[in-house]
Amino acid sequence: MRAFLAFLLFLSLPFALKAGGDGVRVYKGASRFTTDVICTVRDGKVYKETSSFSSDILFTVRENRVHKGTSPFSSDVVFTVRERKVYAGTSSFTSDILFTVRDGRIFRGTSSFTRDVVATVRGGRVYEGTSTFQRDILFTFDGYLTLEELIAVWYAFFSAR
Repeated sequence: MRAFLAFLLFLSLPFALKAGGDGVRVYKGASRFTTDVICTVRDGKVYKETSSFSSDILFTVRENRVHKGTSPFSSDVVFTVRERKVYAGTSSFTSDILFTVRDGRIFRGTSSFTRDVVATVRGGRVYEGTSTFQRDILFTFDGYLTLEELIAVWYAFFSAR
């Protein structure tokens, strides 16, 4: 019985490695083509396109902070996420809240008004504003992203435009 379980584990190992090793790919619009990959998120790091080289790390997520590149320094913090609010840098001031994330929507500043919805996140897709139409898909991702990773991807997406 042990030999059989070990054999099953051995057979499933390549699939487990592949699933964890590829990371989450983020594509332009509704595309799923490798040529349309904007970035890849793996182990809290956002890589340029399909790269896995440390020199291509755009952002690193550490706890609730998004850092530029691989920098561990607080001076290189781009965003801090607290209570579903996204602050500029390491700030905790209300005046520095860039976005509020609530119910699958990203709102401008501290607003919760429909007119201030910047994006809607649903089913691995990020839509412009309150839309959920195919033509309004900004980018698509093929796995789970933390809120911090999603914000880093959001910034990478708009930086690449």
